[in-house]
This record gives sequence, structure tokens and C-alpha cells, in this order.
Amino acid sequence: MNAIVDKIEAEQFKKEVARFNVGDTVKVHTRVREGDKDRVQVYEGIVIARKGRGIHSKFTVRRISFGEGVERIFPLHSPRVEKVQVVRQGHVRRAKLYYLRDRKGKAAMMVKERKAPQAAGKAAKVAKAAKRPKAE
Repeated sequence: MNAIVDKIEAEQFKKEVARFNVGDTVKVHTRVREGDKDRVQVYEGIVIARKGRGIHSKFTVRRISFGEGVERIFPLHSPRVEKVQVVRQGHVRRAKLYYLRDRKGKAAMMVKERKAPQAAGKAAKVAKAAKRPKAE
């Protein structure tokens, strides 16, 4: 019985899923059906939580709309979710950012941006130095 369920779930997995974490600002492109027409609607906000595993994984995105906090939960492997685009990577020290619900104004959007790792910067300098011809 379990093998049958696993096989059905494996068919519904998305091939390419964007890599994002809690604290990242993302644009979620969702397919909306209005009457007999389909259109793509973009929802931009901060990922405050990720939950579940496998086909059941979902993430919560929070944004401020007209001064009011709005949260939506998106299933990661849903056919309605076209793509998830990372706008900005955030640096946070928690798995769930529910404390942002209590913040007002700009403080509700303030998550520090993740900086590039130092090792990558040093490696780039070394590679650049190796390319330079030596002056004799």
C-alpha cells in the first residue's frame, strides 16, 4: 500500500524547485483561474515559515498590504504555484519568524540581508591575482 502512495507522490513532485530559506524575500507566481481564463498573479513577501516534508511541504509568505499584515500558505509542489523567485536573501537565526507579526511599519519588513561568504571573496582575489601577468 505504501509503495503505491509513494509512486503517485513521486509523479507529482516538481522537477525544479527554487532554493530559498526562512527570512528570504520571494515572489511567488501563482496561477489563478477566473471563469474560463488563467492568469499568473505575483505575491511578494518574506518567508516566515517552512513546514512539512516531501510532497506535503509548504511555506508561509507574509507581506504588508495597505498597512495590514497578510499571510498566505503555499504548497511547494502545487501545480498552481508556477515558480518561486528569490528577490533578497535574509539572514535570520530562527526557523520560524512569527515575531514579525507583532512588528509595525518598516520594522515588520526588516530582516538583515545575507552577505556573500568571505571565502568566496578571497578565492576571487586569488584567481584574479593568478590571471595577472607578472611584471619583470
